[in-house]
Amino acid sequence: MPVYEYRCQKCEKSFEATQSVHARAEDTECPFCHAQEATRLLSSFASTIKGDHKPGFAELKAKAMVNERMDKFAKLPPLNAKRNVPPPNTSSDSNPITGAGS
Repeated sequence: MPVYEYRCQKCEKSFEATQSVHARAEDTECPFCHAQEATRLLSSFASTIKGDHKPGFAELKAKAMVNERMDKFAKLPPLNAKRNVPPPNTSSDSNPITGAGS
């Protein structure tokens, strides 16, 4: 449950209360004068992030994967290059193993 900061409008004292997210500020009772005239204050908060769940981690990982793929594609021959294929055997009657006709 979150901790909220309040200021009582009757006694002008500030206090904190651990309440549900759905609790209404009007129903909060001041611990000093027991009046139900508290106003919720805006306050800062602190958080810690551990591990790989940092903001932007997915984007950094995706960029690294793209760079890795681009490095692999750079090693491939160009698309318009011709392959080095040996010329086909022009005589269809000779057997390449024996050199004689079939």
